Amino acid sequence: MQYRFEEGEVLLINKPLTWTSFDIINRFRFFLKKQLGIKKIKVGHAGTLDPLADGLLIVCTGRFTKRIEEFQGLEKEYTGTFHLGATTPSYDLEHEIDEVYETSHISDEMIYTAAGKFTGDIMQIPPVYSAIKIGGKRAYKFARNDQDPELIARPVNIREFEITRIALPEVDFRVCCSKGTYIRSLARDFGEALGSGAHLTVLRRTRIGEFLLENAFSLDDLMAEITNEAGETDLPNETVKD
Repeated sequence: MQYRFEEGEVLLINKPLTWTSFDIINRFRFFLKKQLGIKKIKVGHAGTLDPLADGLLIVCTGRFTKRIEEFQGLEKEYTGTFHLGATTPSYDLEHEIDEVYETSHISDEMIYTAAGKFTGDIMQIPPVYSAIKIGGKRAYKFARNDQDPELIARPVNIREFEITRIALPEVDFRVCCSKGTYIRSLARDFGEALGSGAHLTVLRRTRIGEFLLENAFSLDDLMAEITNEAGETDLPNETVKD
């Protein structure tokens, strides 16, 4: 395959755990500059994936960065795990458990019924630990200063919410949802609907529109393929951040 990065490419990357979406962009931009001699090029991603999530990240180069907004608007599919009976301030594993709840009253039937309540058009309040702007300031900056900003519920659509495994306190799921849906908020709301609490422990993005995770490269494999095509041998091993 002949890559034309300056003209424009759409690349499917399997983002690993602990990496930010910007880590991927920065390392790939450094690679293009160092290995291919492309000094100035636009590189961007079509939708942030949290460091504690892995899976599909669309990376665009050159003229195709103009399509980023188009890709961001596509439906997303996620799989993952909720842990029932405990909450965290960030609704995931970024923070320690702050409250513990009873789960003995929760039946399988209740879990399936709760999932149905969050299918379709719903109103969702974003997590306080998020990049949502409030008066020009990111919400997570308020949270880190022990401030409690008022977050407004926003309309989102969850087309499918499938429960794939129940092994309390864990519940596995598959969700197909619109742009702007926070799976961490879904975890919080799901726990409340069950008269308990919940937080997200595993999250993987498996699809964006018609783009599938199974067709994605690890960043190292992609760079190795590009290097082989270019007749090069050395790859940068370090993560480069701006």
